[in-house]
Amino acid sequence: MPELPEVETVRRGLNQLTLNQKITGGDVLLHRTIAYPFSAAEFLDGIQESRITSWYRRGKYLLAELVSGDPREQKNVIYKDCVSSPCQKSWLGVHLRMTGQLLWLHPQEPVHKHTRVRIFFGKEQELRFVDQRTFGQMWWVPPKVEIESAIPGLGKLAVDPFVPEFTAEYLANKLHNRRRLIKAALLDQSVVAGLGNIYADEALFKSGILPETLCLDLQPKQIKDLRIAIIEVLKASIEVGGTTFSNFLNVKGVNGNYGGLAFVYNRAGEPCRICETPIQKIRLAGRSTHFCDQCQK
Repeated sequence: MPELPEVETVRRGLNQLTLNQKITGGDVLLHRTIAYPFSAAEFLDGIQESRITSWYRRGKYLLAELVSGDPREQKNVIYKDCVSSPCQKSWLGVHLRMTGQLLWLHPQEPVHKHTRVRIFFGKEQELRFVDQRTFGQMWWVPPKVEIESAIPGLGKLAVDPFVPEFTAEYLANKLHNRRRLIKAALLDQSVVAGLGNIYADEALFKSGILPETLCLDLQPKQIKDLRIAIIEVLKASIEVGGTTFSNFLNVKGVNGNYGGLAFVYNRAGEPCRICETPIQKIRLAGRSTHFCDQCQK
């Protein structure tokens, strides 16, 4: 948590609020939040006087394209063009991890004790990175430095569920002949980028697959159904602003609403919305796992 829908919700909010405004400065309150470069001063110096032309999402990572000067004079460069060759623009990267929040606030708002980084946009607004558990990270990637060399996790990601390459054949190849529980496989970011505990449970319910099923036992139709279910549950959550069970807030500080719509996640002991059988909860791959033993086989 946050997972793909929450990160996508934040991305959309940031694109509405932060674009083409000059970054006038910042403050790093917890230095280990900055993963690259290794100096907080260099991080702040790198982003200052830049403008954000767009925010992108890659799995659970947020990537802001930064330019100096008037952005109207810049040619747009999309993320994929900067992966294989050095890009002349710099990048601001963010990973929220377990409890990270990006909040768009007035500078006079009291600074929360868990605030780790502040990015100033003049006198009217600032972007604050708040992170209770302190696992979140931020990066500034200078021009001519490949993004994946500065943010190594990007290179380990599978394809995104919303790109054309995420086909049933692709998913079948990722799961083929693996003696691994399907629930554990879905949490692996090298199998599906952005999927986490909540939506793995939801997708397995929607596709009628028990989380303890071995990947090698899945039939072609089950894999096709699973692919469709993954896309559908992620889209459904994005439409209602993601899920808030504990820490997640969007950039305006508003909770997500998918929790009230979930079929199985966080509903242990409650009746299944389809068959009214009590929802089961077990631990798999070190994570809580929710399912209906009647609807899932």
